[in-house]
Amino acid sequence: MFALPFFRREYPALKGERVMLRMPVASDYREWAALRAASRRFLEPWEPRWPADELERGAWRQRLARYRSDFAQGSSVAFFIFETGASKLVGGITLANIRHGVAQSGQIGYWIGEQFAGQGYMLEALGLVSRFAFDTLRLHRIEAACIPDNKRSIRVLEKAGFQREGLLRSYLRINGIWQDHYLYALIADDQLGERTKG
Repeated sequence: MFALPFFRREYPALKGERVMLRMPVASDYREWAALRAASRRFLEPWEPRWPADELERGAWRQRLARYRSDFAQGSSVAFFIFETGASKLVGGITLANIRHGVAQSGQIGYWIGEQFAGQGYMLEALGLVSRFAFDTLRLHRIEAACIPDNKRSIRVLEKAGFQREGLLRSYLRINGIWQDHYLYALIADDQLGERTKG
């Protein structure tokens, strides 16, 4: 459970220079489904295998219910990433498996529409979620796992200050195959060091 009363009041929204992050709502369905459909071939190599009803409205409702339930339990916060100027959906980022107590950690996962890849949106979103994790949730460590062949994702994580810590063998079943993943992590002290440089 989140230790802060903030979460009993409203869903968080995070604002940066080029992106705004907020939790998904029912009216996002059409834009989400269109972006995911247009980016399917781009996304599938890096995600769990899509079920047959992946983009259908019923599956969307279940997804939203899970997002809200996980948020209420304090185990996860799912954000959609919007381009600030046009309010256009560009992707999503989730802080999941949130643990307090002696761990004070969470895991980040993300996706971006193919037409928006390589434009810096995810890098800014990662920075916003990292600050949210450390400053608002008071986590000590956030992790991200990345398939070794996913050069784009590796580049984004390293630009965001995450450090590679090792290889997790046969870690997640991605696109129907158990895949090795690099483990990346960022700790609160890393972020503090960045803010106090110079």
